[in-house]
Amino acid sequence: MTIDLHTRLWTSTEQFGMPIAQQMRRRKIDPWDDHSADFDDHTQAMTPVETAIVLGFESTLMGGSIPHQQVAGYVSKAPDRLMGFAGIDPLAKIHPTRSLENALELGLVGVTINPAAAGFHPTDTRAMALFEACEHHKMPVLVECGTIMARDARMEFARPFLLDEVVRDFPDLKIVLGSFGDPWVNEGIALLAKHPNVYADLSGFTNRPWQLFQALLTAHQLGTMSQVFFGSNFPFVTPEQAIKTIYSVNTLTQGTHMPSVPREQLRNVVERDTIQVLGLNRNPLAKPTPQEPTA
Repeated sequence: MTIDLHTRLWTSTEQFGMPIAQQMRRRKIDPWDDHSADFDDHTQAMTPVETAIVLGFESTLMGGSIPHQQVAGYVSKAPDRLMGFAGIDPLAKIHPTRSLENALELGLVGVTINPAAAGFHPTDTRAMALFEACEHHKMPVLVECGTIMARDARMEFARPFLLDEVVRDFPDLKIVLGSFGDPWVNEGIALLAKHPNVYADLSGFTNRPWQLFQALLTAHQLGTMSQVFFGSNFPFVTPEQAIKTIYSVNTLTQGTHMPSVPREQLRNVVERDTIQVLGLNRNPLAKPTPQEPTA
């Protein structure tokens, strides 16, 4: 079983807002100028995985949005293979708890936020209200620290350690750090080591094998590999490419005295049942089956 926790579909990278789209162009990050993030390409790419999570996005600061309805629309086309996370900006005009209610009504099962892109401190009052509501509804939160940051993004709000207070206040909330909290990877792994309900995905490293090796080795040495999830970072990397990169990380140190990551640990990351670990509901809108009256 392979669950891809980190995929996106969009009609254009401008859905992230022009500042981020321009940053992608400046850095020449494919596929900024093609249509490989559409549903058909996503379906073909997801062949190796059992279930894929489709992430939304929301940032008033960047002027970007992949709204709940769009994510839910993708999921509705293949509900047996797809699940959706709602992108929520706590600083948006609509209150974050109301936005969460809308996401629940559409059958989305988690939330993704980007403090740097949206320009909010993780302990902002409105963000804390969102975390409280997510804990209540048992919805995990994926926090993107942001490898690709537009000029106006607030880097100071992206540090993983800023989530320590959040986790202390909401001990039953499950939080996933996108890309181990990159570029503050050691800080992110330290947060995993401190809190058993904090996790990480490796999506941002699936096309950067050396950084991936370093992150996985550190996670292994600190005993946090059970908290690491597979995420391909589609459309930039397909699951097939990501899996190959993960299984080949130890080749970087062959012929040296450097330590390696046990292959069994790598296999566990690829095959981890992320849905079960995060407690995701595969059929959130399903009505309870009526019980037969007892005699």
